[in-house]
Amino acid sequence: MQAPGDPAPGPGPRVSIILPVHNAEPWLDECLNSVLQQDFEGTMELSVFNDASKDKSGTIIENWKVKLEGSGILVVIGGHDSPSPRGVGYSKNQAIAQSSGSYLCFLDSDDVMMSQRVRLQHEAAVQHPTSIIGCRVRRDPPESTGRYTRWINRLTPDQLLTQVFTSNGPTVIMPTWFCSRAWFSHVGRFDEGGQGVPEDLLFFYEHLRKGGGVVRVDQTLLLYRYHPQAATHSVLEATLWTHRVRFLEERALPRWATFTIWNAGRQGRRLYRSLSAAGRRKVVAFCDVDKNKIAKGFYCYEDSQERPKPRVPVVHFRAARPPFVICVKLDLTAGAFEDNLRSLRLQEGRDFLLFS
Repeated sequence: MQAPGDPAPGPGPRVSIILPVHNAEPWLDECLNSVLQQDFEGTMELSVFNDASKDKSGTIIENWKVKLEGSGILVVIGGHDSPSPRGVGYSKNQAIAQSSGSYLCFLDSDDVMMSQRVRLQHEAAVQHPTSIIGCRVRRDPPESTGRYTRWINRLTPDQLLTQVFTSNGPTVIMPTWFCSRAWFSHVGRFDEGGQGVPEDLLFFYEHLRKGGGVVRVDQTLLLYRYHPQAATHSVLEATLWTHRVRFLEERALPRWATFTIWNAGRQGRRLYRSLSAAGRRKVVAFCDVDKNKIAKGFYCYEDSQERPKPRVPVVHFRAARPPFVICVKLDLTAGAFEDNLRSLRLQEGRDFLLFS
């Protein structure tokens, strides 16, 4: 019997590069040239879905089809010319449906692959058939998202699974994903809700629910561009927050009888208010280092319908007991918070989780 992540044998290409395109004229030549430059010795195809581009993306794609097929890379082109785009999730699903490779390599039209990307990620995917394979990235412009880029590139193998609740989203970013077609089909399609839907985060969560792993090739294999037109900017923070809280309650909180929220300030209180009633009842305290918050002694949830209204103690972090859900952003306190956390000698995942 075939396991969920094992690719079915067949005569088609080994790897399909999945490329959704919408008004990508400024970047598309460089992106497609990076497909041509891959040093992978197996068979490849490029599956492009043009999501109602109004610029010259379609012409650029057709021109590159000749170059790529001349080098032995099959090019499959789909799309539509409706007045409005149908979104990244829809476009990726269509590009996958029209492709035939045993493995899927996801690429954004504004990014550039290093020549060894397909080869190295394919090697990793063969070894980890039920995992999403990512890689390190180089940001362009270089300092546009310094903290985020450091997070992407420095997570340990264990943290790829323990830090899935943070505001940063998937611990390997979508433009670096590589997986078997069989595993993708096992997890399911991308959400097609369109603009404002975090289709990558929702797929990542479903992947984890089904027991998928997360592996990163520790080489820089992608130039990852940051610009105002990027689709990620259309997703509201409040939408991401709601999905993250629900996933935290589903995946992490059931294994803890009680827990402490680390941060008695705005973000910690927001998390508390966002929890279900059952989740709030598990919160035994907030902890902090702020003397004024600690001196007050408690946080009262004024909007609660319960009577009496919940009053949650606020204590110094050294007086608090784990496990902790941490609502403090790392890399913002000149190392003070990280030093405090290390002093407690806790194990990430077992004794604390980051929700910042």
